[in-house]
Amino acid sequence: MNPHIRIHPNDNVVIARRQLVGGTVLEGEAVTVAGLVPPGHKVATRAIAAGEPVRRYDQIIGTATQRIAPGQHVHTHNLAFSDFARAHEPGAGVQPTAYVAAPATFDGIVRADGRIATRNYIGVLTSVNCSATAARAIADHFRRPPPGDGRADPLAGYPNVDGVVALTHGMGCATASDGEELRVLRRTLGGYARHPNFAAVLVVGLGCETNQIQGLIAQEGLQEGARLATFSIQDSGGTAKTVARGVEIVKAMLPEANRVRREPVPARHLTVGLQCGGSDGYSGISANPALGAAVDRLVRHGGAAILSETPEIYGGEHLLTRRAVSREVADKLLARIAWWEAYTARNGMRMDNNPSAGNKAGGLTTILEKSLGAIAKSGTTNLVDVVEFAEAVAARGVVFMDTPGYDPVSATGQVAGGANLICFTTGRGSAYGCAPSPSLKFSTNTALWTAQQDDIDLDCGGIVDGLETVDEAGERIFRLMLATASGRRTKSEGHGYGQSEFVPWQLGAVM
Repeated sequence: MNPHIRIHPNDNVVIARRQLVGGTVLEGEAVTVAGLVPPGHKVATRAIAAGEPVRRYDQIIGTATQRIAPGQHVHTHNLAFSDFARAHEPGAGVQPTAYVAAPATFDGIVRADGRIATRNYIGVLTSVNCSATAARAIADHFRRPPPGDGRADPLAGYPNVDGVVALTHGMGCATASDGEELRVLRRTLGGYARHPNFAAVLVVGLGCETNQIQGLIAQEGLQEGARLATFSIQDSGGTAKTVARGVEIVKAMLPEANRVRREPVPARHLTVGLQCGGSDGYSGISANPALGAAVDRLVRHGGAAILSETPEIYGGEHLLTRRAVSREVADKLLARIAWWEAYTARNGMRMDNNPSAGNKAGGLTTILEKSLGAIAKSGTTNLVDVVEFAEAVAARGVVFMDTPGYDPVSATGQVAGGANLICFTTGRGSAYGCAPSPSLKFSTNTALWTAQQDDIDLDCGGIVDGLETVDEAGERIFRLMLATASGRRTKSEGHGYGQSEFVPWQLGAVM
């Protein structure tokens, strides 16, 4: 097996499969490695002049800051971000979707209104940070003890309930009562309150906060009743009484929540949020394109996938506008890119402040390189819509949601928009989990899988090692999606992740 991977014939770099030492000959490249090159990092295959573009995926990933000789390591010491004109060509890459004749199914939970759930939780939400402790205490009352603990299981009589979770946050006050930040927070909370993976929801407030519960209900068109209960600490007489009242409300919700059963439903009811975090030089070669192959299958079976993290598609957005089904969809994406350029500028930041330290250690050098690999998660089908953070996703196919690149915030927006499953690729390692939607994690390399199997659900490192094709890994991922949507527990669910990972996007100033 070659010690390197060539992604495209037009590239002037290749990727190290393993650590390369000086003197290693790259077969087929007529290049001898000069010095040490870590696994996942880039090696020049020809002389690159200072100021000349460096290409990977047959795309520009930056400009050489000095002359680079064939065989030299290409990284932050000699490659930097550079802006350049990109040909967007809206719709130029649109192709008909080849839908399958007999769509796959999964065992979902059919709600009374016809919506489909992949999990069955009761949620405790908060209008403001001030009610977070009380909300957690309410949920903790119903926490299942670990195996062998000896304590009674408070949900023993409700085997069809996956749990009671408190999703708290640090916002809800000290902001404009008519501003964008409050509208986005309410849209996020409203998306969770409506989410089919919640059998019922309790919202706990303080009482005097800016984010008044009635304002939330009015903006989001929610209806209090058997599935949605609300009250505040101030009206209840303090913390202890609030917790006791909340516990009784959840107890009353449990019998109805338990009256569910799983039944086969078409895969079109699956909406998958796509995430990558702790990326490395292999992300765009293995796990991300494999997830993209699974997304292509999902779309052909009628389902939907949500690509997000606007700062981490920056520089590669022209690949998405080519797939846009209309000029309007392409323009919506470009408008969000322009918003981010203005947003970062007024906060004294730049769009190329990525990759992170861990990304760079894994072989990624510029945001352009990271973005091109991240976009691969979305596969090859058409881009059918662009929505704002936490906005409901109704279209089937690949949808882009505008979110930050920070994974917990991005995934929070996706779940608020209706994602009932998250798929998360990682090359450096991740301990992320989500509630109420399960989160699957895929490793980009087998070394990570070996080291962190407790947290990773599937390994895509066989692609790097030449043991598996991208398409074969995509098929495995698609089947795992269906099994997980049918109730198969993920590694993060086994660890109890999900409550602390609810992080709404805090857009503006805290006053």
